[in-house]
Amino acid sequence: MATRFDYDDDSVVVIIGSGAGGGTLAQALAKKGIDSVVLEAGKRYQMNDIENDEWEMFKKISWLDERITAGPRQLTETFPGLPAWIVKGVGGSTIHWAGVSLRFQPHEFKLHSEIGDLEGANLLDWPISYEDLEPYYVKAERHMGVTGESTGMPYHQWNNNFKVLAAGAERIGYKQLRSGPMAINTEEYDERGRCMQAGFCMQGCRFGAKWSTMYADIPRAEASGHCEVRPRSMALKIEHDDQGRATAVVYVDGDGNQHRQRARAVCLAGNSIESPRLLLNSHSSMFPDGLANSSGQVGRNYMTHATSCIFGVMPKPVHMHRGTTFAGIISDEARLDPSRGFVGGYTLEVMSLGVPFFAKFMDPTNAGWGRDITTALDKYDHLSGVWICGEDLPMEDNGITLHDTKKDQYGLPVPVVYKGDHPNDAKVRRHGEQQARRCYEAAGAERIFKVPDFPTSHNVGTNRMSARPEDGVVNQWGQTHDIDNLFVSDGSQFTSSGAENPTLTIVALALRQADHIAERMQRQEL
Repeated sequence: MATRFDYDDDSVVVIIGSGAGGGTLAQALAKKGIDSVVLEAGKRYQMNDIENDEWEMFKKISWLDERITAGPRQLTETFPGLPAWIVKGVGGSTIHWAGVSLRFQPHEFKLHSEIGDLEGANLLDWPISYEDLEPYYVKAERHMGVTGESTGMPYHQWNNNFKVLAAGAERIGYKQLRSGPMAINTEEYDERGRCMQAGFCMQGCRFGAKWSTMYADIPRAEASGHCEVRPRSMALKIEHDDQGRATAVVYVDGDGNQHRQRARAVCLAGNSIESPRLLLNSHSSMFPDGLANSSGQVGRNYMTHATSCIFGVMPKPVHMHRGTTFAGIISDEARLDPSRGFVGGYTLEVMSLGVPFFAKFMDPTNAGWGRDITTALDKYDHLSGVWICGEDLPMEDNGITLHDTKKDQYGLPVPVVYKGDHPNDAKVRRHGEQQARRCYEAAGAERIFKVPDFPTSHNVGTNRMSARPEDGVVNQWGQTHDIDNLFVSDGSQFTSSGAENPTLTIVALALRQADHIAERMQRQEL
C-alpha cells in the first residue's frame, strides 16, 4: 500500500519537482530514512506512454502552460510562448533528455577568478570547487548508470551520424572524440536493460535503458515507505512563520482543490523558470520582494547555453536517426583559451532530429516552405547534424519576472522569460558554427546549413550559489541564505553554465545536498 502522509505532518521534507534534482533527492533521502512528499505539477506516465514519435511525445509531455518569451533574440518571434523545452510530469525533464553526462571542468567553477570582470557579464565563482564535487560526480555516474570509468560500462558504438562528423573532425585536427559518457546503458545495469539503438529517443526511452527518475528513482523512493509522490499538484506558495522559517507549501491538485502541506524543510526543484517564479510568488510582509530574495538575485542570471545547430548533406546515405540521438561528443574546444577571442568553451555534440521536428525547426515561422527546405527534406537520409553547446555567461538582466496582469489557469502571474546574448556568447556560437562547417567540409558535405534556434532544454541560473548572501540566493549546499530550512535542488542554483550538459551536475549536487540535509537533521538543526 502506498505511503500517505498527513497534511499536518510537519516532519516531512516537501520536494517541489520530481526531475533530475527532485527525484534524485527524494530517493537519496528515502535511503537515509527521511520522509518526503514530492509535489509534481504534471501527471504520472507509464512506460507504455512512451512512443518513438517525436511530435506525439512533444504534445504529450511538454510543459505548455502559458509563458512569455522576451528579449532580443529570434525565439521571441518564432516561439513566443515556448521559451524552454521541458517536461511536465513525474520524472520531469529526465524523460526528455539526450543522456549526455559530462562533468564540469575545474576552471568552470571559478571563471571569475580565471578571467576577472567582463563588461556586461555578472560573473561569480561558485562557492564550491571541482574537488568538492568530484566524489559526488562518481556517485552520480554510478547512480545514473553513466558509461565509462565509474560504472565500467563501455561507451556506445559509433553510429553513422557520428562517424561522418568524426571523419571531418579528425581531418581538421580534433582529438577528443567520444561516444560518451552517457547515462544510457550499453549492457544491463541497475535492473535496467541495455540500449536497443532504436532512435527517436530524445522524448523518452521506451526500453528504460536511459536513466530517468520516472522509472528509476521515484518508484524506489516510493517503495521505501519514506516517500509519497503527488502528481498533478501545482505549488502556489511557500509559507513561513514569524521567525522566517518555511512551514508549509500551498498547492492545487488536478481537480482544482487547494491543499496545504506542512513541512520540516522545503526543497525547490522545479526548473530554472518555475523555482524562481514560486519564490517571487511567495512574497509576504516579511519578504516583500519574494522568499530568499534579500539580494534581489532571485530570477536573475538566467543561462541557457550558447547553442547552434548545423547540418551537412552528405554524398551517400547516413540515416542519422538510427541510434542514440546525441551519439558522440567532441570536446577539443571546451577548454578555456581566450586567444580564440572569447572566454569559456563549447562542445560539439552530434545530433539527429526526426522528420517532424526537422521540418518545424527549418521553418519555425510557418511562413512557407521553399526550395531550401524541400531540398533538405528530400535529402533527409543523407543528413548529418551537430549541436553546439557553449558557455553562456550570466547577465543580471536575463531572467524570470512575473507578468503584471496575465494569470495562468492556477491564478498565478504568468512568467516572462527574458534572454539576450552577451557579446561573448555570440562569439562562442560563431566559432562553433565555423568549426562545425569545417568538419563537414572536410568530410565532403555537398551542402552545409544552419537550422534556426529552437527552445532550449538547458535552463540554469536564476537562484545561483554564492559565497556572500548579497551575490546570490543559495550557499554551497543549495540552502537559501535567507531561510535556513529552504533549499534549491535544481539547475537554477548554477553560478555558471559551463560548456557541458547540466544533468549530471544537477544529480551530483542533489546527492551532496541529501547528505547535508541528513547531517543537519541528525544534529537537530533542521
